[in-house]
Amino acid sequence: MRVIFTCGGSAGHVNPALAVAQMFEVRHAGCEILFVGAERGMEQRLVTQAGYPIETVKVSTFERTWSWTHLRHNVKSVFKLPVGQHEAAAVLKKFKPDLVVGTGGYASYPAVHEAAKRHIPCAIHESNAYPGLTTRALANKVNLVMVGFPEAAEYYKDAKKVAVTGTPVRGEFFTLDREQARLKLGLLDSQPLVISFWGSQGAGHMSERTVDLVERWSAEGRRFHYIHAAGRDYEDMTAELKKRNVAVSGSEVRPYIDDMPVVMAAADLVICRAGASTIGELTALGKPAILVPSPFVAANHQYKNAKVLADRGGVELIEEKDCTGEGLYKAALELLSDGGRRAAMGRALKELASPYAAQDIYENLIALIK
Repeated sequence: MRVIFTCGGSAGHVNPALAVAQMFEVRHAGCEILFVGAERGMEQRLVTQAGYPIETVKVSTFERTWSWTHLRHNVKSVFKLPVGQHEAAAVLKKFKPDLVVGTGGYASYPAVHEAAKRHIPCAIHESNAYPGLTTRALANKVNLVMVGFPEAAEYYKDAKKVAVTGTPVRGEFFTLDREQARLKLGLLDSQPLVISFWGSQGAGHMSERTVDLVERWSAEGRRFHYIHAAGRDYEDMTAELKKRNVAVSGSEVRPYIDDMPVVMAAADLVICRAGASTIGELTALGKPAILVPSPFVAANHQYKNAKVLADRGGVELIEEKDCTGEGLYKAALELLSDGGRRAAMGRALKELASPYAAQDIYENLIALIK
């Protein structure tokens, strides 16, 4: 069996595909898997780290706000579409897949579209509570649409095509409990661990507010372990901390958290965005969180993701326009001081988890092939 997974743009699109790819490998000895992504997308790093081959196609984003600059960008993107389609067609012709699965991002469009044209069984998975542009564009072309949130099903016209599966989480997130993970990180005391991240692309203002947060913690002399992934803001953030002479014992600022399953399993509190992949990981582990959704995503879908969890008491939701370093500090301190509330939040998140999402997606895809 040969399967193509196509995705890109963010870890939220790539990680679900990796989880399902692992399921195919477990269930089908000798299964050949190929990923298709964008030329300069972060999917190249993530997929290569996971040990899978990846081919690239030319794709470009589409801006949704009006300006002459964005208009020129979108015109260029339109002219790139045929190039990407041609490259995807060449990949399909060479690999001869039995199935093509898209998990979101502009990079997933060419291969899924070409598969549909060639009557190769194809499906898409939408992790967010509100469907992305690529998913909506492909919904009428594919054989199956799978969604992570029940709330997302209403956006698709053909209900018979839609299966609510949840969002798959990589198997590594289920292998360690908190104590085992803390030992793996070398945390031998009882001080809590807080982790934060705003995405691999960095987050400008939120990174500045994180510096304010760490500075306040330092001034208060709070005892805790802290890991922050700064993404592209790493150099600017570390320089600003040095400029302010901020040094907190037990804290660590990294460009990325490559061992996220271990770090998140060890954490007592997570502070982050509300991408669908992160939501799946938080619910799988039952990790209390403070979510600050990105306001710069299509249809404000991160807010909708976070609202689902906040309405059930699993997370604290702070909109970016209302977020300050002082506000993050107070919210985090309150949660770290209230173990009972964190435990209740963890239970609420566990109730929303989809621990068998990868298996459900796998079974839907196998049924599609048969």
